[in-house]
Amino acid sequence: MQDGLKRLALVMGGLARIALWIAGGGLVLMTVFVFAQVFVRYVMNDSLHWAEPAAVMIMAWFIFLGAAVGVREGYHLSFDVLLYFLPKAVAPWLHTISDFFVAAFGFGMAWYGWSLAARAANDLMPGLGISRGFEFAPLISGGTLLVLFSIERVLRRAAGLHTARFGEDAPEEPETTTTGA
Repeated sequence: MQDGLKRLALVMGGLARIALWIAGGGLVLMTVFVFAQVFVRYVMNDSLHWAEPAAVMIMAWFIFLGAAVGVREGYHLSFDVLLYFLPKAVAPWLHTISDFFVAAFGFGMAWYGWSLAARAANDLMPGLGISRGFEFAPLISGGTLLVLFSIERVLRRAAGLHTARFGEDAPEEPETTTTGA
């Protein structure tokens, strides 16, 4: 079972890496579009009618993809004060409950994003001339990745594997003792 989960972690790590590359490329592309718009507006006294809506759409992609990878990697926002007061044996249970809530939230993102995309599919985005349904693709993709990555975290924790970074097993950190001087 652990070998299967390790393969799953490698696949999910690859998926996370692809999502990060897309997000990083989107950040660069958005920056180029905004720079081009500013240059054309203030230097050439004209406007690129497609630059702003394209930049906003690209921003949605890197936000939702980056957030999903952040959940997988354990970098998402959390409130850990309770973990300091409870026994260490309770922490995996609380993390698992948190992962189930994140998965439910991701499912809602994907489900309602799909519903919104279906409703907006016949309308066109001003400036880009493409279906408004594409506006919700980052929401659907990010929600789907949240579900996948959260389930992976729960499965790996249940099998006794540490949450990995990009599909590699994280080594167990040795406990250190401090001496008073």
